[in-house]
Amino acid sequence: MRVLLQQPRFRRMRNRALLALAVGVAVGLLVMDWRVGATAGVLAAIGEAVYRARSNSTVPAWRRSSVAERRTEAQLRQLERRGYRTLHARAIPGTEAQIDHLVVGPTGVYAVDSEKWDKRLPVRVQMGKKLFHGPFDKKDRLVEAKGEATRAAELISKAYGHQVSVVPSLAIYGPPVPWKIMTIKGVDVYEGGRARRWITKREHALTETEINKIYEIAAQVLPPRYGEG
Repeated sequence: MRVLLQQPRFRRMRNRALLALAVGVAVGLLVMDWRVGATAGVLAAIGEAVYRARSNSTVPAWRRSSVAERRTEAQLRQLERRGYRTLHARAIPGTEAQIDHLVVGPTGVYAVDSEKWDKRLPVRVQMGKKLFHGPFDKKDRLVEAKGEATRAAELISKAYGHQVSVVPSLAIYGPPVPWKIMTIKGVDVYEGGRARRWITKREHALTETEINKIYEIAAQVLPPRYGEG
């Protein structure tokens, strides 16, 4: 019995029953009619069940990409026909850091981190050096993005035998970004929808052979965050 009581499914059923009872009693006392209260309790239980069903997924949360990542990924797929190759959700060995998208193509190598921010809060820059989202200083996010790209460049360069630069960026979705592309603390910051143009606007720097080699090395030295499966 104790094991049964600890099961998540039983706890959900218990909580749903308690919710229905609480709502039923409250509404019944308020309108002085137990039938109305009972109906309200049943509706509350149904509503909670529907909400939980819609908010849950059979795919574990740690394996799902965010909405921002999926939107960036959709843009990057359009670059494949132009010779670009992309790795998604790549881990920095020995750390908890992750590069959302590592892109290798004719114009170079790029690390794109996709951010979904509250659209109600404005994005602004102070003195060209500090990035804010509403009242929140995003210094830590800039430091993380630059550090990820720097470490990726070190690992790729060591395995490749030549210096390879990885350009870091933040692709912001949600609030308007009042500039096209701005480099802040060494990180390019732009509205998420500009990711594809940000990558392709530079001059060509890599050959097809170099692209394929760097891509293969990156796939080895930056393992997938959640495994191949």
